[in-house]
Amino acid sequence: MIVVTGVVEIDAEHVWPATTAAGKMIEATQKEEGCITYCLYVDITDQRKFRIYEEWASEEALAAHMKTPHMAEFQKALSEFRIFDRKIVKYQVNVVQGL
Repeated sequence: MIVVTGVVEIDAEHVWPATTAAGKMIEATQKEEGCITYCLYVDITDQRKFRIYEEWASEEALAAHMKTPHMAEFQKALSEFRIFDRKIVKYQVNVVQGL
């Protein structure tokens, strides 16, 4: 399994447009083959920060996601927002245990 997680910090005036753009992308992404979990949240302690959490069945599924029309549309929308910081990491998970 592949896990992608991170934070994107944007200008406060772009929070609502970014949320709207993300909503469309999330809805389409959650229907993709190989998508286990796909979430984007506004941080309740700092609404300029978006928290990303994704789980993918494989590297191939994630690669296919990056080439979808809805991801291209979202990337275009992001280019119109003032982004202050972006820290996103990817993990290869070999063992999953319930707690």
